[in-house]
Amino acid sequence: MHHSSIRRALAVLGILTVLLGAAACGADDDRQDVTRNSAEPNEADVAFASDMIQHHAQALSMVDLTRGRELNPAFGELVEAIQAAQAPEIETMTTWLNEWGEEVPATMRDHVNSGHGSAPGACMEGMEGMDHGDMADMPGMMTAEQMQELADAPAGAFEDLWLTMMIEHHEGAVEMARTELDEGSYGPARELAQTIIDTQESEIEQMRELLDS
Repeated sequence: MHHSSIRRALAVLGILTVLLGAAACGADDDRQDVTRNSAEPNEADVAFASDMIQHHAQALSMVDLTRGRELNPAFGELVEAIQAAQAPEIETMTTWLNEWGEEVPATMRDHVNSGHGSAPGACMEGMEGMDHGDMADMPGMMTAEQMQELADAPAGAFEDLWLTMMIEHHEGAVEMARTELDEGSYGPARELAQTIIDTQESEIEQMRELLDS
């Protein structure tokens, strides 16, 4: 009986140890979730906002290049949807950087919107003075030469070229947003990253359908 009682006691102790360990793991998981949705940004959040501002700005410059052209109605609706989504997102991320005491990066639209519009050569000029090394590290970013090619594209080729370039551009934005979800801690930035993924993956499907039509 004595040995049997000891064995029962040890068994109960073992069960309690497992349960306490599981509870501790759950607490650790909860702490990780709080950390991942912090009210304070980390370096990944700052990088996400800084880079995505420039990335979005190039997308809006591509939108600018559609102005004054006769567009397929479905294509025109897509262009307006991109403008409507990304312009406010730039404002949001700019506000974050200002609140965090971080520098707001220059974009190609800062120069283009200062009076050059979407005239021939504006895309090349808009990228002058920018850090092309940093831009080259951003997935999906077009080069100045690609932007100028788009600006110069004839009516019959413009929409397909624009769609092809914007699909690549969107895929890059989705990749950047996934990095933010993996590495960022600031709750609103992580929420925006998920919104970008959802919105732009849907738009990629629309653009592929337009190319196939």
